[in-house]
Amino acid sequence: MQMTRIKKSLSLFLCTVLIAAMALVTTGCNGNKNVSDDTSNVSSEVQVSSSESDDVTVLGEGKTEFFFNVTDKDGLETKFEIHTDKTTVGEALLELELIAGEESSYGLYVKTVNGVTVDYDKDGKYWAFYINGEYASTGVDSTPVKSGETYTFKVE
Repeated sequence: MQMTRIKKSLSLFLCTVLIAAMALVTTGCNGNKNVSDDTSNVSSEVQVSSSESDDVTVLGEGKTEFFFNVTDKDGLETKFEIHTDKTTVGEALLELELIAGEESSYGLYVKTVNGVTVDYDKDGKYWAFYINGEYASTGVDSTPVKSGETYTFKVE
């Protein structure tokens, strides 16, 4: 009976030592390494996205400045800073050859933006026009230029 008690005590002691050793090995080897690896991955991702967001092409001459963003079929975004003296967004973008299309009874039907052509009749997609992130209620050729505004064309 005393032998059984000694075996139980020894067993409990060995289990405790094994658990403590496993905890130390796991924390010592993997804990520090994973934290520094995760930190380096996060910081490199932040650097990539911040450098991409700084790629803005400045075009045109004039007193009024606005921003023009293009999101193509693949979701790639191109950003422009436009300077112009034109009165409508359409005039400014046509002058810089950033947009092209066909005249219709509703105004300019934009089919090409930044060299990418999309035709609803052929592709089932079109260039959607946004003003400050909201779907525009006016066409690009009838939208007055406002300094500091952001105008966007997205394939939808």
